[in-house]
Amino acid sequence: MTARVGVVTFPGSLDDADAARAVTRAGGEPVPLWHGERDLHGVDAVILPGGFSYGDYLRCGAIARFAPVMSALVPAARAGLPVLGICNGFQILCEAHLLPGALTRNAGLRFISRDVRLRIETARTPWTSGYTAGQQIVVPLKSGEGAYAADPGTLAELEAAGQVVARYIEINPNGSAADIAGICSDSGSVVGLMPHPEHAVDELTGPGSDGLGFFASVISVLAGA
Repeated sequence: MTARVGVVTFPGSLDDADAARAVTRAGGEPVPLWHGERDLHGVDAVILPGGFSYGDYLRCGAIARFAPVMSALVPAARAGLPVLGICNGFQILCEAHLLPGALTRNAGLRFISRDVRLRIETARTPWTSGYTAGQQIVVPLKSGEGAYAADPGTLAELEAAGQVVARYIEINPNGSAADIAGICSDSGSVVGLMPHPEHAVDELTGPGSDGLGFFASVISVLAGA
């Protein structure tokens, strides 16, 4: 049975269609989820896509955290539903306290749009199981508030528990603490990633297809569940 992956659209989402396309290319069925609904429609996993939810007023993700759809998503995520937050979606996951820390203004206070090289630090999450720990990939980054920040104790806990999912290598483009590009919950089911794997799923466009593994990983895990 084809895995059904929900893709949430908030006012201001930009990359929901790209995320849905990535799910399709990975062999799954994308299911549109509207921010104003309190129903996940029985999906097997959820993606919170990139963009500028609610215009990024207050703080990035601060209003989206209270969207009706989050009233269903938060308890489902805590119960083990695989959730991937990309860029603005990562910010929303932190605002919803599904992931620790916060995303702050980039070092230099400039919006960054460039391809970045990442090292996958763990393959124990549903979203990275198709990679190997230490594997290097190239995906696009496009954000103005993408610098991951957390207190020293939280950073130490993330490192000790193996919750750093991906790390910038060669260059830290935005000043993220410990070169962190993505983290996961202690269970591994919830992943936040600042770069955009959905823009690297096709050899004909972008930097290649290195990002497809995030979507193929969860489809494979769900197929075997």
